[in-house]
Amino acid sequence: MSDDLDAAIGSERHRFAIGTLGGPTAVLDYGGLRFVTDPTFDPPGDYGAYRKTEGPAVSPGTLGAVDAVLLSHDLHWDNFDRAGRVFAQQCPLIVTGRRGAGRLGPPAIGLDDFDVHRMGQVRVHAVPAQHGPLDGDRDDAGDINTEVHGFVLEAHGLPTVYVSGDNAGIGPVKAIARAFPHIDVAVLHCGAARVASKNGGRPLTLTSARAADVAALLEVSHVVAVHHEGWSIYSENFGDLDREFAEAGLRSRLIDTEPGQWALRQPDPL
Repeated sequence: MSDDLDAAIGSERHRFAIGTLGGPTAVLDYGGLRFVTDPTFDPPGDYGAYRKTEGPAVSPGTLGAVDAVLLSHDLHWDNFDRAGRVFAQQCPLIVTGRRGAGRLGPPAIGLDDFDVHRMGQVRVHAVPAQHGPLDGDRDDAGDINTEVHGFVLEAHGLPTVYVSGDNAGIGPVKAIARAFPHIDVAVLHCGAARVASKNGGRPLTLTSARAADVAALLEVSHVVAVHHEGWSIYSENFGDLDREFAEAGLRSRLIDTEPGQWALRQPDPL
C-alpha cells in the first residue's frame, strides 16, 4: 500500500485503493469491486439550512462501472444529494440501514448493526454510528438525529477498512473495536458538522480532536478524512485535523488528500 496523490481517479480499477471526491464521498476499490460512499454529485447550491460550496472533483461518468454504494444514511442532503440519488439508483446495489432501504426500495438492501453482506470474497459489515451528541434529540425510532451506519470491509489478503459514516461518538467506535480488533485503515467523516437548530449547534460528526482519538482507539495505520470540505455546515477543516493529529502524535497516520486523486492504493491495477 502506498500514498499516491499523483494518480487521478478514473475508470481503471485497483485491487485496493481509496480516493476522495469532496464532501463525504469516497471511492474504494476493494477486492475487485468498486464502492462509492455517500454519493454527492450536485454542483454548488442552496439546501435551506446549509449550502453546498464546491462541486465534486470527479463526475460520476468518469468512475466507470460501480458495484455498490455504501450509504450511511439517506435523509440528509449533504450525504446524499439530488445527483447522488440518481447515481445510486443506477448502481447494482445500495447498502444502507433497514429504514433507509425501506424508503429507497430496490436496489437498496438494509442491514442492522453488525449484519454482513457478502459480495464474492468481500464482506461488507454494517456498524453503529451516532449522528450527534450522546444526549442529542432522538427520532421516533430512537436514533440520534436519524438512522446512520458505518461500514467495515474485509477480504483475505487486503487491509480491513472502516468507513465511519456520520458518527460523532466514541461509544460506537469502542463497540467496533471489540468486533474488529485489527482494522488497518479508517475513512473518517470529520468536519464537526453543526446545524444551529439541532442539538444546540453541537457537533453532529467527529471533531478533529475526536477523530485523532478514534485513530488511536482503533490503532489504525492510515486515516483518510472526508466530510470536512464542500459544505457550509462543516465547522472544521483539514488544517484542524493536521493540528490535532500532530498534537496527539499521530500525524504520520493522517493521509494528505486531494479530491479527485487516489490517497492510498496498491500500484498495480487489476
